[in-house]
Amino acid sequence: MTLSDDQLERYARHIILREVGGAGQRKLLDSKVLVVGAGGLGSPILLYLAAAGVGTLGIVDDDTVALSNLQRQIVHATEALGQAKTTSAACTLKAINPDVEIITHNVRLTPENAEEIISGYDLVADGCDNFATRFLVNDACYFLKKPLVSGALSQFDGQLATFKAYAGNGLPCYRCFVAEDPGAVMNCAEAGILGAVAGVLGSWQALEVLKELIGIGESLAGRILLFEGLTARTRKIRLPRDPQCPLCGDSPRIHHIGEGLVAETSQE
Repeated sequence: MTLSDDQLERYARHIILREVGGAGQRKLLDSKVLVVGAGGLGSPILLYLAAAGVGTLGIVDDDTVALSNLQRQIVHATEALGQAKTTSAACTLKAINPDVEIITHNVRLTPENAEEIISGYDLVADGCDNFATRFLVNDACYFLKKPLVSGALSQFDGQLATFKAYAGNGLPCYRCFVAEDPGAVMNCAEAGILGAVAGVLGSWQALEVLKELIGIGESLAGRILLFEGLTARTRKIRLPRDPQCPLCGDSPRIHHIGEGLVAETSQE
């Protein structure tokens, strides 16, 4: 792919980076990324990936824009109230970068459609807000051999990890970290969240996606990054593969996408 004059100017600050260059920018333009959830995490992920020139962005979300979303879900404007989040996000992203193809999946991600949707992308960025969907996305990415960059938020804190257990080398999947649904955990609507925390973690998540696509820097695979907003502290902890993991362990109990999932999945 030859970059046009407009693309050379638009992505000039990428291209002059020795680690990226024209070859790295072409990789981004050729890449396809699926973002699960167009909410607090999905908003900065989508904005930065579109601005960076990721050629195809898919958005999975079956929700509509509500006024209470706007405190943190910055891909949506007040004028978009009541619209499907996928439609609202697509309009914003197209205004930022017409180079990018936007594919909207205005559906709930389920065991029945996860393989069909995820198989069309090179990498998945998960910004959902519930464990059932995290397990589903993790399992699908494992079986389809797709890198997964996963983020999660609480009131002032967050966590970020990249999962590529299918690559071997002792790398874990998400279920090595959380083996099963821990039960009732309050979401943002119940516990609250400082909006900028979503911005910090979502932007960091976008950075990890770009690193994986270009193949630069040090991957988070095999580790988890913890962020504490009130103290501005970060910790990076090694996350080994669990031999007892029901998905990627020595005696797996999950053999196909969606197996063992009983909770309804949803995306914020």
